Amino acid sequence: MTVKTSISLTDEQEAYARSLVECGRYSCLSAVLQHGLDMLRRDNESHESKIQALQELIDRRRAGPFVPLEDKVDDFLAAVDRED
Repeated sequence: MTVKTSISLTDEQEAYARSLVECGRYSCLSAVLQHGLDMLRRDNESHESKIQALQELIDRRRAGPFVPLEDKVDDFLAAVDRED
């Protein structure tokens, strides 16, 4: 199902979106905006999974012996990125 809605864009945003349609990358302005929203959704889901993974790391650290968190965070985030 599709829903018609009215949105406001800056002149620059509108020009960029139209240029993507004119060069044939997208069929219409709606397709440009739909793709952008899908990208934002995926990015947000990835961001949320990283927050959850960091919370789990913090919880494990609190439950066990003291280990400097700074030594583990970069490696942990790199591992989460590889999973995406």
